[in-house]
Amino acid sequence: VIICPWDKRFAYFFGDLYYHGDFYANDSRQILKRQIDRAAAMGLTFNLGVEPEFYVFRKDPDTDALGTLHSQRFAGLCPAYDVNLSMESIDFLSPMARYLNELGYGVFSFDQEGGHGQYEFDFDYTDALTMSDRLVFLRLMAKHVAKAIGCVASFMPKPFHDDFRSGCHFNMSLADAATGENLFAPAKAGNTLAEEHGVHMSDMAYHFTAGILKHADALTAISSPTYNSYQGFIAQGDMPDVSWAPVLVAYGQNNRSAMCRLPLNRYCVENRAPDMSVNPYLSAAFHLAAGLEGIEQQLDPGKPLNDNLYGHTRKQLKADGVRFLPGTLLHALEAFEEDPLVEEVFGEMKDIYLKQKAMEWEKGFYPVTEETRTQRLTFV
Repeated sequence: VIICPWDKRFAYFFGDLYYHGDFYANDSRQILKRQIDRAAAMGLTFNLGVEPEFYVFRKDPDTDALGTLHSQRFAGLCPAYDVNLSMESIDFLSPMARYLNELGYGVFSFDQEGGHGQYEFDFDYTDALTMSDRLVFLRLMAKHVAKAIGCVASFMPKPFHDDFRSGCHFNMSLADAATGENLFAPAKAGNTLAEEHGVHMSDMAYHFTAGILKHADALTAISSPTYNSYQGFIAQGDMPDVSWAPVLVAYGQNNRSAMCRLPLNRYCVENRAPDMSVNPYLSAAFHLAAGLEGIEQQLDPGKPLNDNLYGHTRKQLKADGVRFLPGTLLHALEAFEEDPLVEEVFGEMKDIYLKQKAMEWEKGFYPVTEETRTQRLTFV
């Protein structure tokens, strides 16, 4: 039981669903637990860290226009890490950080992010089930803390076409279940793939990465699950500078245009595609299944792409064998439907998910807005 730190009249607990006396197979937590059990049978523990980003808006009481906590809009190119904006947002940031630490999350940073009125909280990694619970609870808490100061917290992946998406990067590693040793750290006995590809991590980390890349398209249907999610997978668009969004099915050391990173400062595989609308249980389950398949099949992710690939043309990328992440929810769902690993991980939930998300796609795609109609009448 968790006592809600912002209002101790309330308590919250996570539970598992039962159906006819047994675990309900389509429960998100059960889907993740099945993959955790699979890893445990291999002597592995799946650890996860997340980087939640989201916007906090203040509504104008007269016009309902969305504003920020800041007294004025940042005048430069990108407001990320700006000290003044962080100070002006302290009425939200301070209680959030305090409550997260009361809950034992181990906050080590929080900041004004790249978007105007966008924030990020970073805290200790833990096992994947606990981290999934924590992300769900963080979203609930952020809504209430924002409401207490007359604001609204939004987990929409891309609220504005000319501002940053709200990602929720997954930082993943596998540990020895008996000793807790991080098995993505370089092995003392040698690291064949590290010597070949130049990123100082274990062969297991490379195999895990290759599994993620193999199933990238289907995985994106889970990790970026809304129509709006795919409006964020763009290199620049109407933004004044590059978006920092992942757009390519590739990996590198510090390449923000690529889906995956093998960071220089920690031994983990970071997938930058998940966004703040993610169901963490379903996403973590499929990440783990894909990574374990990569390990079992000893897959090689190929050479890392460490250049900034935003400036490369589609022709250049195609010649290098690099493909783009799905451009829409529909494309991701088509990959999700065809990927055989999905059936293994989700079972009956596969068809339930496809049916629901197809309806969401249609709802987002088919309406013709007044703005669109005006544009067509003007230019046709």
